[in-house]
Amino acid sequence: MNETFKFLKENTQVNFLATIDGNKPSLRPFGDPFLYDGKIYVITNKKKNVSKQIALNNNVCIVAYDDENWIRINCQLIDDSDNVVAKKKAIQEYDWAEAAGYTLDNPDFQILYLSNVSAVLHDEEGHQIHAYTF
Repeated sequence: MNETFKFLKENTQVNFLATIDGNKPSLRPFGDPFLYDGKIYVITNKKKNVSKQIALNNNVCIVAYDDENWIRINCQLIDDSDNVVAKKKAIQEYDWAEAAGYTLDNPDFQILYLSNVSAVLHDEEGHQIHAYTF
């Protein structure tokens, strides 16, 4: 898990998260993961389409590239928005969070953690470097 988090947090600035929108894939830039309680979390807003898509099907794929290697993460995103302590961690981690509306009194502030993770790190030529499950 730590290697996967490090790749997402330190090696890349933007990750791409794919969901299912009806019967079509939907991909968007995503970023700003944080660690809490041994889990990798992401932040979003419940009013966004991505949140609505995850509510219908929480199986997602995250892909990130660091100019040398790339990672593909297949996982489920689990809504943990009732976890006030984890939300506080997100706000502390990112100084922009409160200005963007991610406040404890905002009912649309959503945090989700990665579960049932299968992550594979590849080199530029597509050769597998490492595989992680957690």
